[in-house]
Amino acid sequence: MLSGERKEGGSPRFGKLHLPVGLWINSPRKQLAKLGRRWPSGNSSGRGGSPAPYVDTFLNAPDILPRHCTVRAGPEHPAMVRPSRGAPVTHNGCLLLREAELHPGDLLGLGEHFLFMYKDPRTGGSGPARPPWLPARPGAPPPGPGWAFSCRLCGRGLQERGEALAAYLDGREPVLRFRPREEEALLGEIVRAAATGAGDLPPLGPATLLALCVQHSARELELGHLPRLLGRLARLIKEAVWEKIKEIGDRQPENHPEGVPEVPLTPEAVSVELRPLMLWMANTTELLSFVQEKVLEMEKEADQEGDLSSDPQLCNDLELCDEAMALLDEVIMCTFQQSVYYLTKTLYSTLPALLDSNPFTAGAELPGPGAELEAMPPGLRPTLGVFQAALELTSQCELHPDLVSQTFGYLFFFSNASLLNSLMERGQGRPFYQWSRAVQIRTNLDLVLDWLQGAGLGDIATEFFRKLSMAVNLLCVPRTSLLKASWSSLRMDHPTLTPAQLHHLLSHYQLGPGLQPPAAWDPPPAEREAVDTGDIFESFSSHPPLILPLGSSRLRLTGPVTNDALHRELRRLRRLLWDLEQQELPANYRHGPPVAASP
Repeated sequence: MLSGERKEGGSPRFGKLHLPVGLWINSPRKQLAKLGRRWPSGNSSGRGGSPAPYVDTFLNAPDILPRHCTVRAGPEHPAMVRPSRGAPVTHNGCLLLREAELHPGDLLGLGEHFLFMYKDPRTGGSGPARPPWLPARPGAPPPGPGWAFSCRLCGRGLQERGEALAAYLDGREPVLRFRPREEEALLGEIVRAAATGAGDLPPLGPATLLALCVQHSARELELGHLPRLLGRLARLIKEAVWEKIKEIGDRQPENHPEGVPEVPLTPEAVSVELRPLMLWMANTTELLSFVQEKVLEMEKEADQEGDLSSDPQLCNDLELCDEAMALLDEVIMCTFQQSVYYLTKTLYSTLPALLDSNPFTAGAELPGPGAELEAMPPGLRPTLGVFQAALELTSQCELHPDLVSQTFGYLFFFSNASLLNSLMERGQGRPFYQWSRAVQIRTNLDLVLDWLQGAGLGDIATEFFRKLSMAVNLLCVPRTSLLKASWSSLRMDHPTLTPAQLHHLLSHYQLGPGLQPPAAWDPPPAEREAVDTGDIFESFSSHPPLILPLGSSRLRLTGPVTNDALHRELRRLRRLLWDLEQQELPANYRHGPPVAASP
């Protein structure tokens, strides 16, 4: 229930106040109170074409919009009030920009001419006797930290306001308040600190701080602010990532002056180089998920209000949000591509040992599943060292599990294609396809797969190494058994090999001096064209596409900030904002941040 009075002054203009009947009783259904001008009969809005609420209570004022604000009251307390875009609304004397809780006794101002006091009919008149906008009684505890930035004319004393501000500046609540004019400096400082590694933040610390900025904009600032903030934030991240990619590229051996020998990248070196990119990938992924949630909330609110199809400014805001999210998509894609590029570049020089090294060295015992890297045969350690470095890096950077799986999926795809192509190439012109050589390769591959199984990557590795495993299995078939096999049975037993690849392996298999492949190995006429025209080499362009993670963000924005490094950075940023605010004041009005009183 809203009771109100007309404030004097202003030229007349018709508006309306609509309160559904259900709002006046204890109804379990959620009820809406629409305040604004009357909609024409039969008007519809929203994606579903649902009719706009019919209103029949008028307000006579020049600044009441067709949809001025909405009051929602459901079975659960409290009620909520939300201003429409561009509608002047005040809540307890403060300009209302976003949805807020509405409690009994609250004052709701519509434009410059109407002031209402809210009474909740669900309470049966048992609301607080003292309205919340009256000054606090002496000794009453101050409100939350956000109060320090609200109306200064609320009856509180200077000391009380200072204590509340000091509690906010040093507090552990996940809140970061700023004015729009300080947004550029704040975002730039967060991105700069993340790019330089300053502050010893936790892996997802930059995304957490940026998400706090997004959250403040979505909750506290005017409706059109969030799209602009997202665009600026996305551009800053993209610029920082592009600069880091350029720095890494300039340090690569191939970009050194001529005459300087190129030294292969070691797993340790590539891990150090890729850490900044992997951190940006992890942070941008979580930030994008958080932003998507906020944009969906904005769309949902607009859809409920019927603004989604009728408000050009809202449509433009959503387009700006889409552009910002597309930039964040681009950052994730690029950091993923650069990461797997340098990892596969390191793998390229280590993989041939899986085909050439002999695991059955004199006196050596083959390691079992779950063995440490140092216990593996020397020929396998470099390749496994790259996998281990990548696994540790993704863990340290807290990369999303979906992206971890896809990172290793690409590494295994590359390893399988590279090894299979080398295997195909080795059989041309020299004896390589022999049972004894195949057993060594099979043993090396089994040791690698066992190690990856112990690292939690067994399922992914088995899937992507399937074609190489099948080719090696074919070469491991005893010669006497292989001579009895036919083309059709071999095709059935090795389905992942193409006809061209199977024919290549069989035609170059070393049967012994003077022995030729049996006629049963010849492909039938129906597959002859596939054998003659098919490529025996795997294409590196057929890699699986990158699929960005779905679902909610893993950022923790509720409860106290428990990480000390993140808390220190939060305090530093709050003081930075305080300093920026103080710089706008005359010199004789400036002072340092207040210090919390000792308990």
